[in-house]
Amino acid sequence: MATTKRTLQCLLSRVCRETRRTYGVLPQPPPHNSSSSSSSSSSQHLINLEYEYSAHNYHPVPIVFSQAKGSSIWDPEGNKYLDFLSAYSAVNQGHCHPRIMKALHDQAQKLTLSSRAFYNDRFPVFAERLTDMFGYDMVLPMNTGAEGVETALKLARKWGYERKKIPNDEAIIISCCGCFHGRTLAVISMSCDNEATKGFGPLLPGHLKVDFGDEVLLEKIFKDQGERIAGFLFEPIQGEAGPTSLFDNGRKVFCTTLGWLMGREKLLLSPLKVVIPPDGYLKAVRDLCSKYNILMIADEIQTGLARTGKMLACDWEQVRPDVVILGKALGGGVIPVSAVLADKDVMLCIRPGEHGSTFGGNPLASAVAIASLDVIKEEGLAERSDRLGQELRHQLLKVQQQFPDIIKEVRGRGLFNAVEFKSKTLSPVSAYDICLKLKDRGVLAKPTHDTIVRLTPPLSMSSDELQEGSKALGEVLELDLPKMKKAKPEKLSSTASTTCDRCGRNLYGSSD
Repeated sequence: MATTKRTLQCLLSRVCRETRRTYGVLPQPPPHNSSSSSSSSSSQHLINLEYEYSAHNYHPVPIVFSQAKGSSIWDPEGNKYLDFLSAYSAVNQGHCHPRIMKALHDQAQKLTLSSRAFYNDRFPVFAERLTDMFGYDMVLPMNTGAEGVETALKLARKWGYERKKIPNDEAIIISCCGCFHGRTLAVISMSCDNEATKGFGPLLPGHLKVDFGDEVLLEKIFKDQGERIAGFLFEPIQGEAGPTSLFDNGRKVFCTTLGWLMGREKLLLSPLKVVIPPDGYLKAVRDLCSKYNILMIADEIQTGLARTGKMLACDWEQVRPDVVILGKALGGGVIPVSAVLADKDVMLCIRPGEHGSTFGGNPLASAVAIASLDVIKEEGLAERSDRLGQELRHQLLKVQQQFPDIIKEVRGRGLFNAVEFKSKTLSPVSAYDICLKLKDRGVLAKPTHDTIVRLTPPLSMSSDELQEGSKALGEVLELDLPKMKKAKPEKLSSTASTTCDRCGRNLYGSSD
């Protein structure tokens, strides 16, 4: 065991050492960085500390964030990078936005926490601002995105029993294959990701799955089970698979945690690469949910708050869900804030004592969220995201034209974009390897599965910085990829590890 541990640490040290670079330096390093070259504050030492003392539930790109401003990141050694991940859309406004930081500082001097056992003078203002901005009657505040999803699930079930009169303990939530809503037990009970579900059973009952983007199949399950369905939970764009367009419909299957399959058979489907649905899908979902009296629940944690070029991704089809879940950028990258929006007929199904959070709606988070919303609106970040997103995709398409045998597709909305590589021509190199080389060239991105790199920079990023990112990708493919393919041994097929245990589908395999 000790030998294995030492081997892993040596490997981690080598990866970090080999990917270290000098891209830029802080113009005026803060005082605490004056000794950054010492072993106690070096990137490698900090990575080793985290490996030793933190749970191994992440596999980060080996770069240590020490300071950030806008779209720029500096590590302890003073190397500068461009952020093309934005903490999974949590820093849409840019790192350490001065107006948000001022709100944090000012409120922290006065009051940080009251709990919901008492009132405070910030949450009511935040509640009014948020509900007015998005046109809903009420908000239920939480902290993390996963808490927001859990809240929406409980709210849908309670509404189902009280308003729809679903028989007790028989409420069903429909979600989509390939979804990502977090990693709590209730949420992974909806997941098709084996890594998220293996070893954590038994999963919670009351969930059925349906292919994202297929309203015909959705209506079939609504017809068959509609009297017991409380809500349909979906992401307007499925970000975890890397934003993508809908694959050609083939034979369909329902994944279920109720222990049976619709149609009573298990079918093998083409690889799941469903994220951006076809035009008109969200409107069709709205019509179906209204027709069958089912709550339309939009998870806008990553797609909302201007990321896709609209305040909500559902706004692209002018659709109003019954329930909206917000998070990430609601806290401006400063503090966790999430919220569930609904009208009174739905929200008031939950009564005192039935749901809550000590920190939900705290005055510090409320003050930060107000400032975060103000920045988005007053700086026109939705419009900026739309314009810059078109610029970025135009640049990436030029890179694709240079490397048509390597890049399969460029896609996205606003500044929510992805580049998918052809697995056969990329192999044995992975998207993670591409991200390591992007890091060497000063661009920070994160892979989604083996062949997709997601590009979601802060909405404050400049056109020149976007161009730097696109240029870096082209250089990696031209200069680094041939060397990596020669140096890296061929890998065995990973089909077994990506085949869903619940539906038999090769979820993230490539069809190229």
